[in-house]
This record gives sequence, C-alpha cells and structure tokens, in this order.
Amino acid sequence: MKDFRDRVAVVTGGASGLGRAMALRFAREGMKVVLADIEQKTLDATLAEFHQAGHEAISLRCDVSRPEDVEALAERTLAAFGAVHIVCNNAGVAPGGVIWEHSVKDWEWAMGPNVWGVIHGVRVFTPILLQQNTDAHIINTA
Repeated sequence: MKDFRDRVAVVTGGASGLGRAMALRFAREGMKVVLADIEQKTLDATLAEFHQAGHEAISLRCDVSRPEDVEALAERTLAAFGAVHIVCNNAGVAPGGVIWEHSVKDWEWAMGPNVWGVIHGVRVFTPILLQQNTDAHIINTA
C-alpha cells in the first residue's frame, strides 16, 4: 500500500502508547482512523487530540477479549467509513513482576487481549478485507 489517503485504519489499544503512535502516523498520512481501547477516559482524550489536529477519527470502547466487542468495532467502522484497509491488533497487557510469581488468574487476564484479542481481530476483520478485494493489511503487535 503506497497511498494511504482516505483509507481506513483500525487500531486496538489506540488510546495510548504504541497504538496511539501508529494511529497518529496513519492520520498524518491522510487515513481515517478508528481508535479502539478499553480505557474510556484515555480514549476520549486521544480522540479529542486527533480532532484538534484536524484528523478524521472516531473511537469505540472495546474489550478485544470479548468477540462481541470486536464485532461491534467492525460494524461501527463500516457504518462510519464504509471500508477498512489496515487493522492493527495492538491491544495488550502485561502483569508486572517476575513471571514465575504470576498467578493463574494473572495469566488468564493477560491471555484475554494478548491472544484472544488477536484471534478475534483476525477472525472478524479478515472476511471483510477479503470481500473488499482491495489492498489491505492486518498487523499483529506482540
């Protein structure tokens, strides 16, 4: 993909960190951006910054570990922009401390967005990208 203008990027974990940086770069390249994040307050602040900078963007609170949230993200994206060209499955979490001291509950919490979030993103968005029959990409951040 060489021309990003007027294309659509969906970025999970898009309200902060690497996701925010990717989303901002896409917006600066002329893309319409869909910011998805579980942290509503941070999501609202990031969306406001995008709008103040003149970027076309929408946001949706999304827990990527829940398939219905990712399905709603795809529906909202298509309703707002009619297409999607880049999907960044970027949302993730990491418990602090040393790995061998993590409880099973810590591991289950981390597996939700880090593994299931990617699976749901690929499962939901791939059929849409294939149906569009245009240049499109899925980026999974590890």
